[in-house]
Amino acid sequence: MSENTSDSAPGADLPPTPAPTPAPTSAPTAPPREVGGLNWEREVLEKLVLSTVRERRAHRRWGIFFKFLTLLLILFAVATYFDISWPGADGEALGRHTALIEIDGNIETEGSGSAAVVIPALNKAFADSGSVAVVLHINSPGGSPVQAGMIVDEIHRLRKGYPSKQLYVVVNEICASGGYYIAAAADQIYVNKASVVGSIGVLMEGFGFTGIMSKAGVERRLLTAGENKGFMDPFLPLSDKHRQHAQTMLNEIHQQFIGVVRAGRGKRLKETPETFSGLFWTGERAITMGLADGLGTVDTVARDVIHAEDIVDYTQHEGLPERVLKKFGAAMGEGVVKATVRNAGREIR
Repeated sequence: MSENTSDSAPGADLPPTPAPTPAPTSAPTAPPREVGGLNWEREVLEKLVLSTVRERRAHRRWGIFFKFLTLLLILFAVATYFDISWPGADGEALGRHTALIEIDGNIETEGSGSAAVVIPALNKAFADSGSVAVVLHINSPGGSPVQAGMIVDEIHRLRKGYPSKQLYVVVNEICASGGYYIAAAADQIYVNKASVVGSIGVLMEGFGFTGIMSKAGVERRLLTAGENKGFMDPFLPLSDKHRQHAQTMLNEIHQQFIGVVRAGRGKRLKETPETFSGLFWTGERAITMGLADGLGTVDTVARDVIHAEDIVDYTQHEGLPERVLKKFGAAMGEGVVKATVRNAGREIR
């Protein structure tokens, strides 16, 4: 047997050692950001979308706010128009007081001197159990005999319905013509010594342009149905018949005025030929003529005559809701008229 004499390294028969496996990383690395790729465009779009959404949300919130505010104004205007009293807003909670109503400006269909404003205030003032008496604070040069007559008729009715409550008038700067028409219905009239009082008369005014038209060669062409329909036309001469008719009307209204003054002032009135001539006098002179009773202000009358120093204003003041509603009503009316005209035009065509 032959003997194997070849050399062999120790462990030559062992299997080969495998190569070491690298340790796994915790997360895959993100691809590098592309400066000129789509990532920045996506970010810009997202910002634009978010900005648009925020803007729309803000616009919607403001829209809801203004709608809610408009609703509140409408509700407040409706409550004021229909004279809805809020809890605890009655005059009863104010205790014993003097009721004040302001008449400032012309006696006409609108404003503080209109019957639609003064009469509701008078009713509230007389009906309030806390009011001891009512004071009309007048500063008016006059105006409509119709509006003044309506107010006087309501004063007479209320004085009969509330015989224990006196009505006083305090004159500010002026109380003339229709203003004095109303004042004469009061129990007593107080003035300032420099106030202007009187003008117990009636007028009808206008202009005539017939002379100018004839010199300019302008012919007035007026067609009427009824021989007197052109009465008081400023471009036609005033006939004696029309002048007499107008004067008769003025005299009738003047006699109504005189009757109200005589009934209101009674034996206190010291009549002279000038009393009902349309003249006016100072407050001091009006006292001597019996057109007024004494000197005083709202405060002095409340304190010294009525003996109720607390004054509560019952004047109906037109506020923002009323003005808004009037403008809204006018706009609606104008819209209806325009729509009607457009529809009529379509039908004609």
